Amino acid sequence: MKRSRAIAGSAVLAVAGLATMATATTATAAPTATAAYNGACGSGYRVVNSVPVTGKGTVYLTYSAKTGKNCVVTVRNSPGKPVYVYTYLTATDGSSDWVYDSGQYTTYAGPVYLPAKGRCVDWGGAIETVSVSVSGSNCGRMAPGVVTHRR
Repeated sequence: MKRSRAIAGSAVLAVAGLATMATATTATAAPTATAAYNGACGSGYRVVNSVPVTGKGTVYLTYSAKTGKNCVVTVRNSPGKPVYVYTYLTATDGSSDWVYDSGQYTTYAGPVYLPAKGRCVDWGGAIETVSVSVSGSNCGRMAPGVVTHRR
């Protein structure tokens, strides 16, 4: 009886030790920086969709109910030396021209705006050589869109 308690006690201590090691490993792992929306579209715009530019940043689609306009901005995870950054927005049905911004930027590209109340939009962006595109999103309230390209 004493032996089984000792074995059970050792097993509990071993599991607790493993859990402590796992916690310590998790706590010391470096967090991955992700780009937060920077408010570049202005007051009254709220984020309605976003997609990561893998390892580089995030493209944000925002909307203002007051103006009926969508706005897109591509934000880098880590601002620094100027690199190629691109952002775009257009109506899915082809009823508008593409609006875009691109260049060598330290922090973000955009904002770009499109009146598109209740219409589906295509949008996306790129940072350096990594790009992402979303098609047919945010048609009114429900459509999340489909990522059509990720490179």
